[in-house]
Amino acid sequence: MLYDLTNTYFEGSKPHSQLAKYGRSKEKRNDAKLVVLALVVNPEGFIKYSSVMEGNITDAKTLEGMINALRIKTSEAAKKALVVIDAGIATEENLSMIKAKGYDYLCVSRSNLKNYQMDAGVPTFTVNDNKKQKIDLCRVKSSRNTDYYLKVESQAKEAKERSMNQQFRIRFEDGMQKIANSLKKKGGVKQQDKVYERIGRLKQKYPSIHRYFEIKTKVKEQVETKRKRKGIQATREKKRIVTSIKWAIKEDVDINARSGVYFLRTSLEGNSEQMLWQFYNTIREIEATFRTLKTDLDLRPIYHKNDDSTMAHLHLGLLAYWVVNTVRYQLKKQGIHSGWREIVRTMNTQKTVTTLAQNIDDQVIMIRRCSEPNQQVLKLYDALKFKYAPFKKKKSVVHKSERQNCQSTEQQPFLSG
Repeated sequence: MLYDLTNTYFEGSKPHSQLAKYGRSKEKRNDAKLVVLALVVNPEGFIKYSSVMEGNITDAKTLEGMINALRIKTSEAAKKALVVIDAGIATEENLSMIKAKGYDYLCVSRSNLKNYQMDAGVPTFTVNDNKKQKIDLCRVKSSRNTDYYLKVESQAKEAKERSMNQQFRIRFEDGMQKIANSLKKKGGVKQQDKVYERIGRLKQKYPSIHRYFEIKTKVKEQVETKRKRKGIQATREKKRIVTSIKWAIKEDVDINARSGVYFLRTSLEGNSEQMLWQFYNTIREIEATFRTLKTDLDLRPIYHKNDDSTMAHLHLGLLAYWVVNTVRYQLKKQGIHSGWREIVRTMNTQKTVTTLAQNIDDQVIMIRRCSEPNQQVLKLYDALKFKYAPFKKKKSVVHKSERQNCQSTEQQPFLSG
């Protein structure tokens, strides 16, 4: 069972909605209200259970209710399910709850292990991802708990994270330099509390890189005399002024030490490294589900004003997804792993052509034909065991009153939604 949440945003203020709430948007639309969609998906991509929730609900607080509802609605036997979740939901409280209910779990560890042990003679296995890039897997143990951990090292991920760390470092140091330059400018920000506030905002902007830096400031007290005004005597005020800022990477610290390395955590025992990796990769199926729903089936944004219309919009999207996933599931069994958008693009090459002609009796004859499918379309038809055309030729007489509604030539594409 794969469990995850996503959200979609509304266009409009939605003042009287019970569902639309401000929250953390997956699309970075923090200016718009959201609604949360929770899905439980099996490894084949079919939806086992779904729920629509308020937009301000947090991921970690929804798991127990979803598991209880899933057990009631979908359980057929006393099989011990494996719950695959991402790091955002894998809190210690949720993992303990999953185990107490008799399930196993597999997730990404929320923190990198610093102290772990490798059993003597434990080999490192190498697998390839879908892009043929090498990934090293090794089982390790931690003193924190009795769970098993799978250390994952990816060269491609390492290169990506090194590049990101370099960009963040440059931007962080540029921001620190602007703060330092402001100390030397007339009218620049120099007061200690204001300078510390600017540094804090910069740290908040780059949380993954600032912890590697050590920042030192020099502060001096400065007495300022305010001008004497009519009826008010001159006053003297002490201010703490920052005179200089220095920053540098901490000693014996490597920014890229953990690049490309992460840990999978599981309660399963006796499974091979390759099997655990295969289990975890099924979570990409739910990511593909959300991508299809939100992008290909136009689940976002939502323009409806009331909650009933919003629920209808979301449920129609879920029904449409069942059709999409059924087609993709059948194609996957034949070795075709195209996404829905690519399938639609391929099928759009076959058209229905309508030809209108008028005979001597002032009747309009309408003839409809399907164009010949190309090789890519034929491959999809063969995999799905469909006919090469829904019809060969249709001929009909259009009444004179209907002539104004007919076009001389029209095309009917293969639509997605």
